[in-house]
Amino acid sequence: MELLQHIQYPDDLRKLDIRQLPTVCEELRETIVKELSVNPGHLASSLGVTEITVALHYVYNTPEDRIVWDVGHQAYGHKILTGRREQFCTNRKLGGVMPFPSPKESEYDTFACGHASNSISAALGMAVAAQKNHSNHHVVAVIGDGAMSGGLAFEGLNNVSSSPNDLLIILNDNDMSIDRAVGGMENYLLHLNTNETYNRLRFKAARWLNSKGLLGENRKNGIIRLTNAVKSAISHQQNIFEGMNIRYFGPFDGHNIEELVRILRQLKDMKGPKLLHLHTVKGKGYQPAEESATIWHAPGKFDPETGERIVSDTSNIPPKYQEVFGKTLLELAERNPHIVGVTPAMPTGCSMNIMMKAMPDRTFDVGIAEGHAVTFSGGMAKDGLQPFCNIYSAFAQRAYDNIIHDVALLSLPVVFCLDRAGLVGEDGPTHHGAFDLAALRTIPNLTIASPMNEHELRRLMYTAQLPNKGPFVIRYPRGRGVLVDWRCPLEEVTVGTGRKLCDGKDVAVITLGPIGNDVQEVIDELSRDSRNSRDSRDSRDSRDSSDSRDSRNSRNSSDSSGATPSIAHYDLRFLKPLDEQLLHEIGQQFKHIVTVEDGVRNGGMGTAVMEWMNDHGYQPRFTRLGLPDTFVEHGKIAELRKIVGLDNESIKKALLS
Repeated sequence: MELLQHIQYPDDLRKLDIRQLPTVCEELRETIVKELSVNPGHLASSLGVTEITVALHYVYNTPEDRIVWDVGHQAYGHKILTGRREQFCTNRKLGGVMPFPSPKESEYDTFACGHASNSISAALGMAVAAQKNHSNHHVVAVIGDGAMSGGLAFEGLNNVSSSPNDLLIILNDNDMSIDRAVGGMENYLLHLNTNETYNRLRFKAARWLNSKGLLGENRKNGIIRLTNAVKSAISHQQNIFEGMNIRYFGPFDGHNIEELVRILRQLKDMKGPKLLHLHTVKGKGYQPAEESATIWHAPGKFDPETGERIVSDTSNIPPKYQEVFGKTLLELAERNPHIVGVTPAMPTGCSMNIMMKAMPDRTFDVGIAEGHAVTFSGGMAKDGLQPFCNIYSAFAQRAYDNIIHDVALLSLPVVFCLDRAGLVGEDGPTHHGAFDLAALRTIPNLTIASPMNEHELRRLMYTAQLPNKGPFVIRYPRGRGVLVDWRCPLEEVTVGTGRKLCDGKDVAVITLGPIGNDVQEVIDELSRDSRNSRDSRDSRDSRDSSDSRDSRNSRNSSDSSGATPSIAHYDLRFLKPLDEQLLHEIGQQFKHIVTVEDGVRNGGMGTAVMEWMNDHGYQPRFTRLGLPDTFVEHGKIAELRKIVGLDNESIKKALLS
C-alpha cells in the first residue's frame, strides 16, 4: 500500500499528483477485496465505484462539500478514505464501523442511505439549504445500482428541474442493482449513446458559455433548450434529463480516473442542475466479481487469490426459509395457473429466481420500486390473478400506503411474503424487519401470519392462495430454518387458529413465528432441570431416612420455593385474526402470561394479546419480550438478541421470574 497507507482523510488524497490516482484506486480495490474475503460484506458495488469515489474526494472539499450516496453498499471506498481505514476491519461487526454511511458515525457521511433512491431528494434539500444560507459549498448526489428505477428518484428529478439549485447528480450506470437491473429506465440508460463528436463539442461549448457568464439563471433555460434542440437533430433522440431542463453530460467511462477529475473540475462551479452519466462495471478490478456480479454482490468469505468462495456443507442442515419459499411457490404455481410472482429487484435474494427460471412469463422483477410492486400486484389480483408479492420486511415500509389503499381497501387477494422479518444481523437498523407486525395489524381486511417452521410456511402459502382469503401477509426471517426434512403435504390451515405446543399450570407463553422454537428449547431445558432436581431430591431423601420429619419438611419447603414453574406454550400463528378460543382458554387458566416476538414490543403481538385480554375482562400479569423502542444497531443476530433480551438465557430468566 505505497500510497493508501498515507491517506487518512481526503486532505491527504488531495496532496497527490493526478497521475498517482490510478495507483490509489488499485490499492483501494485490493484493500476492499482482502478485507471482505475474511469479513464478508457488499463487495462488487464498491469495486465498481472506486474511481468515482477517489475523483469526488480529490476534486471536492469534503466534508464541507456534500457527497450524498445512494445505496450505501457502494461506499466502502468512501469509508476507507474518510478516517476509517484502520477501523475498516470492524465493518458490520458489533460496535464496529456501521454497515452503511451514517451521519452518526462520520461528518463525511451526509445522510442515511440504507434504502435506495433517496439521494437526489436529500441532496436537493441540501443544495437549496446552501442557497438559503448563502453558503458556497457544493452538493453531489451519487445514484446507482438500479436506484434510478425507484419512484422517489423521479420525484426528486422533477423537483430538481423546477427549483433553483446547483446540484450535480452522478449516475453510476452499471446495468445492475443486486440482480441485473430491469425496466424501461434501465433499458433507456443502457442504450443512451450520445454522439461522441457532439458530446465533446457540447461539453466545450458549455464550459465556454459558463466562463463568459452566459449560463446565468436568466439565460440558462433558453440556452439549454437550444442545445437540446441541436442535440435532438443530430442524434435523432430526446434525452429525458435534458427534457427536464437538467443539463446532461455523458456517458463517460466511469473508470478513467484522470478524465473523471477533469470533468468534475469543469462541472464543479457550473450553475444550475447537472447530471453526469458514467458507465461502470460492477465488480471492476476483480475478475470473479466482474464475471458474476450478482453472486459477488455479497459473496461471503472467499480466497482473494483464487476467487474460490468458502461455502459450508449444507447437505445435513435445514435449508434457508428463502429456499423453501422459492421451491414451494413453484410447486403451487404448477398447480394453480393463476399464480404469478412479483419482487422489487430481489429475485435471487428471496429465491423467486427458482420460479423465474421455470416460468419466466409468470414472474415479474419490477426493479427497486416497492410501492409499484404492491399496486401492480393489486391490479393483477383485481382481474383474476393470484400474485405472491415478496418484499423484504424493511423495504415493505416504503409501500405502506400502497398496501392500505391499493390492496387492503378492496380486499384483493395478494399474498405478501415479508422476507427478512425480525433481526437481520450485520446490515443493521436500516434492514431489521422490526416494524411490520405493529404497522400492519391495524389495517382492516389483512390476514397476518408467521410460521414457526418450514412446514408451517408451506401450509400457510398453500392456504393463502385458496379462494376468498383476501390479502394475506406471511412473515419469516432471514436464514436457515429448523427442519432438515422440510417437505410436507400442502394442507390448509384454518385462518385465525393457533395451537398449544405443551401443557402447563403456572405460566402461559405465547409466541409468534420461528422464535417459538427458541422458546420451546428453553421450556424443554427447564423441564429437564426440574426433573433432574426432583430425582436428585428423591434420591437424597431416601438416603437421609434418619432425618427427622421436621427437618425433611423444612428442606422440601425450601426446595419448593425455588421450583421451576409449570409452563404452557402456545404458538399463536396468526396475529390477525387472533385465535379467540385459544385466548379465552389462556385467560381463564393463567394468571401469568409471557409473550415473545421478534418485532417491536410497542404495538406488536404482545400488545394485541394484552388489548384482547383487557377487552374480555381478563387481568393476567403480563411480561412482553420483543424489540425495544430504539433502533437496534448491527452485529451478529445472536449478539443482538442478547442485547435486546431475546436470547435463550434472557427468555429463561423471564420465565423463571
